[in-house]
Amino acid sequence: MDFQQTHRFPAEQPVAAAKLSGAYKHNRIGHAYLFDGEKGVGKKDAALYFAQLLLCEHPSDNVPCETCHACRRVLSGNHPNILTVEPDGQDIKKDQMARLLEAMTKKAYEQGRRIYIIEQAHRLNTAAANALLKFLEEPDGDVTAILLTDAYHMILPTIQSRCQRLSFLPPRREQVVERLKAEGISPSLAATVTCLTADAARAAELASEEQFVTLRKTVVKLVQAIDQHVTEALMLIQTEWGPFLKEKEDAEMGLDLLLYMYRDIVAKKAGMTALPAYPDLEEFTSALAMKMTYDQLASNLESILQAKKQLHRNMHRTLLLEQLVLSMQEGLSVV
Repeated sequence: MDFQQTHRFPAEQPVAAAKLSGAYKHNRIGHAYLFDGEKGVGKKDAALYFAQLLLCEHPSDNVPCETCHACRRVLSGNHPNILTVEPDGQDIKKDQMARLLEAMTKKAYEQGRRIYIIEQAHRLNTAAANALLKFLEEPDGDVTAILLTDAYHMILPTIQSRCQRLSFLPPRREQVVERLKAEGISPSLAATVTCLTADAARAAELASEEQFVTLRKTVVKLVQAIDQHVTEALMLIQTEWGPFLKEKEDAEMGLDLLLYMYRDIVAKKAGMTALPAYPDLEEFTSALAMKMTYDQLASNLESILQAKKQLHRNMHRTLLLEQLVLSMQEGLSVV
């Protein structure tokens, strides 16, 4: 039986499947993996499946039996050798990592490899990341870490270098868009939400939320205002962006939507034919593509990426967005 043909490992990820299967077959299990890919591509399912294989009592052809005591407990989510950490609020905090690492070094676990899974690993705050880094540098016994992220660039380089990276491929976006359109979602909204998640169910949920539709319109207004006059853009932040700056998750989504708008402009300027994030605004993006230089567009994209990093350092969100607008007007990056 082939590793990726089981019902639990994402069938759309043959490359990741082959790497994990080969590692198990040749007994070359790493002490740390970094599963990198868009939201909804099955990273968590893959991590749990790999953990099940590592703990299975009767594996066959690099596939867990799914019937032994260990497999059943992994499937039910209560195997004592598997621990999972996810953000507490906006971040993964130092005390969370301290508890995890203490648990990983205790001797009271059952026989076999110990596995810890860190969801949204890019949300590790500085202290938590440093605690994890020390453990990665000096792994204790048969322990495997699996870090999951959809923002690889936000992971500390020192952590990146100590993990084996497995990149998960996104599904063909056009397929997800067609599925959403068949469910009655407009082509323009379907195109936008599939930039934010590869999970069709989550994409449909987003497209049906009035707040998301309003945020999309507000992002478009901001780009139009930036093109016209900085004062107008700054006023827009004060008058219409307020509801989307209360929660960090909403603010980040706004920045993502802004990023995809400028990617559309770059694609239009370069003559690329990929499905845009805003197909209903092609006339506007075409006009900006003719007006802006590649250097200006590159500077804007970098400014947005830097703003996303600052967002997770708890910078005041209104001030952050104002600085972003000013930097995009001036062709400078946020510092």
